[in-house]
This record gives sequence, structure tokens and C-alpha cells, in this order.
Amino acid sequence: MDVAALLDTTPAAEREAVTDLLQQALAVRPDGAWRLEGVDYASGSPATGSLHRLRGRDADGHPWSLFCKVLQHVRHWPVLAQLPPPMAAQFVEQFPWRAELALWDPRVQGCLPAGMRSPVLHRVVELPDDRAAVWMEDVVEHPDPWDLARYARAAHLLGRWNARATAPEVLAVGGLPPGFALRMYAERSVPLRGLAPLSDDALWQHPWLVPHGQLRQRLRRAGERVSEVLDRLDDHRQALPHGDASPQNLLVPADEPDGFVAIDVSFTSPHALGFDLGQLVVGPVHASLLPAAELPGVVGVVVPAYLDGLAAEGVRVPERDVRWAFAASALLRSGLDAVPYHLVGRGEAGAGALVAERLALSAFLVDQFDDADRSSRAAQRSGRAS
Repeated sequence: MDVAALLDTTPAAEREAVTDLLQQALAVRPDGAWRLEGVDYASGSPATGSLHRLRGRDADGHPWSLFCKVLQHVRHWPVLAQLPPPMAAQFVEQFPWRAELALWDPRVQGCLPAGMRSPVLHRVVELPDDRAAVWMEDVVEHPDPWDLARYARAAHLLGRWNARATAPEVLAVGGLPPGFALRMYAERSVPLRGLAPLSDDALWQHPWLVPHGQLRQRLRRAGERVSEVLDRLDDHRQALPHGDASPQNLLVPADEPDGFVAIDVSFTSPHALGFDLGQLVVGPVHASLLPAAELPGVVGVVVPAYLDGLAAEGVRVPERDVRWAFAASALLRSGLDAVPYHLVGRGEAGAGALVAERLALSAFLVDQFDDADRSSRAAQRSGRAS
């Protein structure tokens, strides 16, 4: 798309439209020239059509920039054609492609604690054919990598956000029932991406996978419990989460290194407290920013920090409940289908290392779930005995 298309105007009217947007967004006038850049991204979101950055200089020569994300109806998603037709039709009918706009709903904005904010929303331009251009602040990020202290700070603020998002009026923002988004993923995507390959005996004879037969069996057993686990999660205390709170979506501003700018909310239906910790720890592994071997250290700081955040807002839940919900939802969302089976045996550079790393991620997530599940069941037995 070009600038005129992103502003739903004609090329002849582009200058006027850009000038109007800049005056509204940044209170500046352009010097007459600007350029639109495409922004590369690795996103599995069916609702993301494209990303853009508009740059230029104002009349005084100072640089300015705006960020634009195009949301699209999922019928435009290229991967849709790869799904079985009945599943594709149901997906098109039910997927809430405009859900990211919930971040700027006043009820959600009221949940954001000090130190956690959204980008400034400048304008939503409705485009033809069920698309929307979301013009927002272009956040300049701090260059330092995440350390454990930053993970803990993010978890604490997510805890405060989630605690505030347990209010009934916030839970109603998306108009969806508890667990809807995770259930949609676990019942429709995981069987194709995770459970089917786990049942493929020929695939698991490959030398890259043979040593992991025990892990395969544990994942298959967990896969048999998907419906049960989803139902249990729905019985836990619910909050409207960020939904994809990976470090990639919690931007650290260059001028505010202790704060975060939350972007790309997802899974916008109520989910159990603890759900948001999943992407906080798994997201950087998916992006090859954190080795799976370092996950125990990250989990060791984020769970207590998250609980502290909940408590700071007056929400107190048993630690074992949060740990179980975190472990269960992370396994369903990221553990059962973590392995990129399509790369097994491929000669592409790094394919073997990536498969091995994702196997390590799966092993960590199923270990975490089994530990949390044993603790939860022991507490239930103890409660019945007393």
C-alpha cells in the first residue's frame, strides 16, 4: 500500500491528508517530502496485513515518524487456504480481526498501571474490503537487552494490569466468554500443528527426534487432556489479559528505560490469572532471543513478581493456582506444537539447532505443567481430607 491508500484518499489529496494527520498527531507541518517504509515482522497473527513507518521532516528540519499497522479480516490471510475448508469457514466467521483495537478502549486504558502504557493512538482509518489502518506513535526503543530485573518488572506490572482487569466491565470488553481465544487455538490449531505430528510414527523415526521418545509420550498424554485442562482454566479467576505479552510486545522506550509500551494485544477474551506469563517467557525463545536453557531462571523471578503485582492491587490468589494456570495455558499455547516439524531433516542452515531448541522448550513446558499439576492435585486431596 502507498500513503494515499493508507489514509483512504487519492494521490492528488495525499499531501493534504498527511498534513492533517501530522497536525493532529504531532502538531507539526511537513516540509513537503516524506517516505513510507515497509517494516519486516515475524507474526503469526492472521489479522496483521502489513506494517509501515512514515518518515519525514517538519518545516524547521526536525525529523518525525509515525507507525501504521494494517489490520485485516482473516479472509485475506494467505495461510487460510491451507486449512481444511470447514475449519477455515469457521475461522473466518469467528476470528475477531479488530480485537487489537481493544488496547485503546477506555476500560482497558484504565487498567494500565504507572510504568505500563500503550502507544499514542493517532487515528484509525477504515479501509475498503474489511481492512483498517491504525496510525500510532512510533516508539523509539532502548537498545539494552532484557535482564532478569526487567523480566521481573514486566511481570509485576502485568500482575497489576491483570488484577485491575478482573473487573466485570473490563471482562466484557471483547464480548467473548472465558477462555474463548485459547480454546479456539487449542482445539483447532494444536491438533493440526502438534497432536498430528506427535502421532506420526514415521516422523519420529528421524534421528533428530528418536532420542526424544519419552518427551513425545508425555506430550501425547498431555494432548489427551486438552479439553479437561481448558475447562479447569475457565474455572479459575479471570482477567482480560494483554494476550501476547512477550518482550517483543512490551517495548522499552529509549527515554524511559524502566517503563514499557504495550503493543499488539491478542487473545482478547477473559483468561485465568497467570495466562500472561506464558508469552512473557516463551516469546523470546520463539524469537531466538533467549535459549530455552535459561527459562528456569526467568520463571523463578516472574512468578513471584506477578503475584506481588496482583497483591499490590488487592487481588490475592494462591500461588499454586497462578502457577498451574500459567503452566497449563503455556503448554496448550506453546508446548504441544512448539516443534517446527516441517524443518525435520531439512538441509537448511540452522534447522537442526532450531528443532533441538524447540524440543527443549517443549520439555521445559511439560515439566512445568506436570510439577504444577501434581502440586494442585495434592492441595485438592489435602483440602478434601481436612
